[in-house]
Amino acid sequence: MFKRSWPLAVLFLFAAGAAAADFDARDMRLLRNPDLHGGTIVFVQGGDLWSVPAAGGEARRLTSHIGYESQPKFSPDGRWIAFSGDYDGNRDVYVIPAAGGEPRRLTWHPLGDRVIGWQPDGKAVLFQSSRTSFTLREQQLWTVPLEGGLPQMLPLPEGGLSSWSADGRRLAYNRITSENRTWKRYRGGMAQDIWIHDFDKNTTTRITDWPGAENYPMWRGDTIYFTSDRTGRLQIWAYDTVGGGFRQVTDHPEYDVKEPSLGDDAIVYENGGWLHVLDLATGKSRKVTVAVHDDFFRTRPAFVEASGRITGTGLGPDAQRAVFAARGEIFTVPAEKGDVRNLTGTPAVNEILPAWSPDGKWIAYFGDASGEYELTLRRGDGSGEEKRLTSGSGTYYVGLNWSPDSRKLLTYDAAMMLRWVDAESGAQHDIGRSPTERSFDARWSPDSRWVAFAEAEDNDFSSIFLFDTEKGTRTRVTTSMTDDTSPTFSPDGKYLYFASERSFQPRFGPYDLVPHWSETTGLYLTTLQADAPHPFPPESDEVAVAGEEDGKDEDEAADGKQDDEEKKDDDEAKVEPTVVDLEGLGNRIVALDVPPGNYRNLTAAEGKLFYLKAGADGDDSQIMVFDLEKREAETVLAKADGFELDAKGEKLLYREGKNYGIITAAADQKPAEKPLRVAEMKARSDPRAEWRQMFHDAWRLESDFFYDPGMHGVDWDRMHERYGQLVPYVTDRRDLDYVLGELIGELGAGHAYVNGSDEAPKAKPVGVGLLGADLRLDAGSGRYRLVNILTERDWNEDQRTPLFGPGIDVREGDYLLAVDGEPLQAPTNPYSLFENKVDVRTVLTVADKPDGEKREVAVLPIASETELRYVRWVEGNRRKVAELSGGKVGYLHLPNTAVDGVQAFAQAYYPQVRQEGLIIDERFNSGGFIPDFLMNILGQDFLNLWKPRYGQDWRTPGTAFHGPLVMVSNSHAGSGGDALPYYFKKYGLGKVVGTRTWGGLIGISSRIPLMDGGLVTFPEFGLFNLEGEWDVENHGVDPDIVVENLPEDVNRGRDPQLERAVQEVLAAMKDRQSLPGAPAFPRDR
Repeated sequence: MFKRSWPLAVLFLFAAGAAAADFDARDMRLLRNPDLHGGTIVFVQGGDLWSVPAAGGEARRLTSHIGYESQPKFSPDGRWIAFSGDYDGNRDVYVIPAAGGEPRRLTWHPLGDRVIGWQPDGKAVLFQSSRTSFTLREQQLWTVPLEGGLPQMLPLPEGGLSSWSADGRRLAYNRITSENRTWKRYRGGMAQDIWIHDFDKNTTTRITDWPGAENYPMWRGDTIYFTSDRTGRLQIWAYDTVGGGFRQVTDHPEYDVKEPSLGDDAIVYENGGWLHVLDLATGKSRKVTVAVHDDFFRTRPAFVEASGRITGTGLGPDAQRAVFAARGEIFTVPAEKGDVRNLTGTPAVNEILPAWSPDGKWIAYFGDASGEYELTLRRGDGSGEEKRLTSGSGTYYVGLNWSPDSRKLLTYDAAMMLRWVDAESGAQHDIGRSPTERSFDARWSPDSRWVAFAEAEDNDFSSIFLFDTEKGTRTRVTTSMTDDTSPTFSPDGKYLYFASERSFQPRFGPYDLVPHWSETTGLYLTTLQADAPHPFPPESDEVAVAGEEDGKDEDEAADGKQDDEEKKDDDEAKVEPTVVDLEGLGNRIVALDVPPGNYRNLTAAEGKLFYLKAGADGDDSQIMVFDLEKREAETVLAKADGFELDAKGEKLLYREGKNYGIITAAADQKPAEKPLRVAEMKARSDPRAEWRQMFHDAWRLESDFFYDPGMHGVDWDRMHERYGQLVPYVTDRRDLDYVLGELIGELGAGHAYVNGSDEAPKAKPVGVGLLGADLRLDAGSGRYRLVNILTERDWNEDQRTPLFGPGIDVREGDYLLAVDGEPLQAPTNPYSLFENKVDVRTVLTVADKPDGEKREVAVLPIASETELRYVRWVEGNRRKVAELSGGKVGYLHLPNTAVDGVQAFAQAYYPQVRQEGLIIDERFNSGGFIPDFLMNILGQDFLNLWKPRYGQDWRTPGTAFHGPLVMVSNSHAGSGGDALPYYFKKYGLGKVVGTRTWGGLIGISSRIPLMDGGLVTFPEFGLFNLEGEWDVENHGVDPDIVVENLPEDVNRGRDPQLERAVQEVLAAMKDRQSLPGAPAFPRDR
C-alpha cells in the first residue's frame, strides 16, 4: 500500500518555494514541440517559438505574441516555419520565415487547426482539424496552400500524426489521435497504431499491432521511425518497410520520448524537458544544451482578482464582516464600511474552508504551509501569527465548523472521517467514518456538547446520529429506512431539525409506466426532551376575559419587565445544558407543515428554521424560513445559491451567482442594496511559487483520493521527485498543465485529466461566423460555391442553419461572390471574410453562375456547425438502415449517456418501438451517466397482450421492443460509452459490431480546484465484475464482430460497421417469433 513518506521538512521546502531542482537558463528544460532542418532546431518555450543550432547554444526568439504558439514545422526547403498560433482566441495555421518575421495567417475556421507538417513539395501545410466533422472526437487531415486559399481535406475519414513517403504517394499516419492523453501505458481501444495509406490504390494497411501506444510516424527511405511504449516507456523504434522487422532505437529509462520530429538525417525529440538529437546514421542520441535568456514575463508577480476563485465563505458572529477563502488566501470583507483585508498573504500556500468562531476571536481554516493541509487559527482582525493546531494530517479536508462556545471544531476529510478538535490543544477525537459520503452535515448543540450528523449507511441512505463529546458515545436518531440529512439544533436546545425523504408521490412520463420521484423531502423535528410538549399543539380560538391580563399595577409590570431583562442577561452569560433524553428519541419525530420539496442547508434561529429550497430539477434555489409560531413557511430571498446565518441568527450571508450580500434573517427580503465588495479582494500572485504549490497539491490530491491506495503500484514519492524537477522550468501556465499531465499520467488510469486556469495570458477572442454549408473552389473561375447546405432540422432554433428558411434565397450550388460588399475570389480564404460576424447580420452576394445575376441575401452566421453536421449524419444513417432493410429496421444514435443522450434515446426509440429490428449506434459516445437505466428499457420482455373491442391489441410493457437488437461501437466511445456495450452484452440483448471501445471505467465525481482555478481530476472508483475481477478499464469492451471502417470503404460512401449491423439484425429477424393474435372469445362462461 502506498504511504506518504516524504519528510515534512522536504514538503515544506517544496511548497514554500525551494525548487526540487535548480533553475538554470543556460541548460533550459521544458523545451517542447521541436522540429529540425539542417543544422537548426525550432522549438516552443513558454508559449513562444525559438530556434537554436542543432549543436546547442544560445536560443533565439522568433515570436513574442501573448497568444500561444505551438507545433512549429520547417518547410521541406527550410525557408518557412508553419505553426499553430492562438492569436485571436482560436488555434489557426500561420507561417513565418525561418529566420523570423511577421506571421502570416493561413486558416480562419473557428475550430482549432493543429499543424502536422508539410506536403513533400512544400507548396502546402498539412494540418489536423475537425472543421467538417459531426463530432469533435474525430479529426481529419487537411492541406492549405502556402500562398493562401481554401483548405482541402485529404481523402481520409480520420487522421492525425503523419509522415509522407519520399514520392508523396503514400502516407504513414495514426488514424486515431490520443498521443496527448494523460494516460501512460494505455492499452484500450484508442491505442494508436501506424497505418500506411496508398493514395493511388486507395488502400490502407496497418503496420503495427502492439496493444499500447505507437505514434509519431517518421518516414525516411525504407524505414518508418515511430514511438512505442513496448518497454513501458515511449522510445523511438524503427520499422523496415521492405523486410517488415522492428528494432528499438532509443533507451531512456526515466522519461518518455516526446514529440519526435524528423530532419534530413536526424530526429529531434524531447526527453525529461531537454532536447535530444538522434543521429540516424549512427543510431546515437545526444542531449542538446540550450540556453534561453529571456525576461520570462509570465512569471512576474502581480496582483490578481480573487473573487472568481472563491472556495469557501463564512459570516462573522455579528455580521459586520464576512470571511472568504479565495485564490488560496483568507480575506475578510466588511458589510458596508471599512477595508477588504487579506489576512494571510501567502502566494505559495493554499488556505481553504474558513470558519469564524462565534466569539469573533478566531478564524479557522486549513493551510498547507507545512506541505500538508493542517487546521490553523488566525485572529479575526488579522493580527498576530497563525496558530497551527494539527500536524502530520496527511489528508485533504472537506468540512469545518465551530462549536458555539468557540472551544471546539468539527472537521471532515477525504477519508470520510468526522472528528472534533480541541481549539486550545489541537487534540483530535474520532466521531465516525462514513462508508460512502464525505459530507456529514454535522452541527453542534447550543451547549457545545453534542454533535448531530448525517452518516451514510450501507444502503446509501443517510441516518441522523448524535455524538456525546463528553462520553464519546453515539446514538442513532433515525432509522436506515429513510434518507435523512442536514440536522441542526434549535438555539434553545429543545429540538433537533432535519430533512428527510419520506414523500414518494410518483410521476409518470407519457411513454413508460415507470415511476419517477422528485421533491421527496420534508422538514421534521424531534423533541430532545421526553417530557417536552408537542411543538404544534391543537389550536383553538377562545374568548378573553376582560381585565385579567390588565389587572397588574404599574409596579408589578415594571418589576416583571426588569425580571425579564435580568433573565435575558443571565441567559446570554450562561448557556443552559442541552438535555437529551436518548431513549425514544426517534419516536418523537414531528413533521413541519411544508409540502414535499428539495430542501437542504437547514439552519435554526430562535423560533425559526431557515433552509434552501430548490426547484424540481434541483435548480432555481431560494432561501426559505419556517416560523414555528406562525406554523408556516415564507420566502426570505427569491433567488440564492447558498446562505449562512450569523451566530445570533439575526443576519445572513447569501450567495447569488457571483454576488454576495448580508441581509436581515427574516421573511420578504430583497437582495442587499450594496453587495459585498468581493471584487476588491486582490491576491498577490507569485507564479513560480504558486506553480510549485499547485504541482504539490495535484500530487497530494491524487494520493488522497485515487481509488487505489497503492497508486497502481507506482512509487508516488518517486513521481513527485521525477516531475518536480521540471516545475522550476515552467515559465507559462500551460507548461504547468503539461507537467501535471505527465505526473498523473503515471497512474495509468482513465479519467485522469488536467484543466488549465483561465488566468493564463491569452489573446482576445475574435469569432468567425459559419454558414452551415461547405465551400468548394471552382478552379475555372476562382470563385467559391456553396454546397452541402445543412437543413435537416430547420424547425429547431438550437440547430438553426443560416442558409435555409423563409425569405433566404440561397440554393445548393450557388456561387458566393461577396460578403458585406467585399468581393470574394481565390486565393482569398473565404472564412477570412467572416471574422467577428457570429450572430451579426451579414449580407451575402450570391449567383447561380460566376457571372450570373447577383442576389443579396441577409443571414446570421453561426458559431459552430458541428451539431448541424451531427444531425445530418444521424439522419443519413437512419435512411441507410431503412434502405438496406426495406424499412423493417429502426436506428438510433446515442451521442453520450448524459442528458443529450437520454433525450436522443427518447426521441428515437419510442417512435420506432414497433419496428421489427433495431440498431443502437453508440459510436463516438462521450459518456456521462452509468447507463443501466437504458438497459432496463431495452431489456424489457413482453408479459402479455390485451384485446380491446376496437383497435389493435395492447402490449405490456407497452414500450418493450419485440425484435432483435444490435449495437454498433467504436474506439471513440468511452466512459458511459464503455458501459453501454458492456451492459448490453451482460443483459444478453444482442451482438455488438464494430471496434473495441476506449476502456475508461475508473470514474470521477469530485471537483477540487487548484489555487488559480485549474483542475486535476482524481479517479475515485473502479469497476469490477461479479466474478470479482477488474473489468473494462484499460482494455475496453470487445465487439462480438470486429469491423473496421477503412478509408477505402468510407471514400466509396460506405459504412461497413453499420452495414454489418443491418445484416445481423436481418439474420436474427428470421428467428423472431411473432406475437400471438388474440384467441377466440370465450363462449362458455
